[in-house]
Amino acid sequence: MFTVSLGDDGAELRPLEPWQAEEFLAHMDRARALVDPWIPFAAAATDLTSARALLQRYADRQAADTGRLHGIWLDGTLVGGVLFRIFEAQAGNCEIGCWLEPAGQGRGLVNRASRVLIDWAVDVRGMHRVEWIASASNTRSIAAAERLGMTREGVLRESYPYRGKRHDQEIWAVLASDWRKGRDRGAQC
Repeated sequence: MFTVSLGDDGAELRPLEPWQAEEFLAHMDRARALVDPWIPFAAAATDLTSARALLQRYADRQAADTGRLHGIWLDGTLVGGVLFRIFEAQAGNCEIGCWLEPAGQGRGLVNRASRVLIDWAVDVRGMHRVEWIASASNTRSIAAAERLGMTREGVLRESYPYRGKRHDQEIWAVLASDWRKGRDRGAQC
């Protein structure tokens, strides 16, 4: 297993694996109120069995090269994560996402962890396009996409049915060439 330092504040990025289900469930319980209004991720991990199953789905996706799941630890405690919800290596397209619990907010953790994943996707895996899709009402997620230097490409009106309501989704993306240019300029969004 690997660990990537996210800075001098003790934050680390690590893979999230099925054997960590108990720790992941405790974290989801702390994050549920922040995550659940936007995505069904927290609702998919409500007990140890379902938490393990969610982590196993991502382990299977990683083995199939179609997705990846990474946790963000702060001072040894799991406080959030980033993932490739979709990873289409042949097409050169992927979708990145994130979540945090209250203890992780306001520290730039999503930005730092997302940059690690995007760098890897572009530089190591040769991805051409990295997308970020968020509910149009999720201002924190949209702000994260903006800080990463992504471009708002449009809105899919009422495209996402969740909790009995249809939500608009904003599509943000960065192309590999733009990502490299921003990084080469030293852009610190």
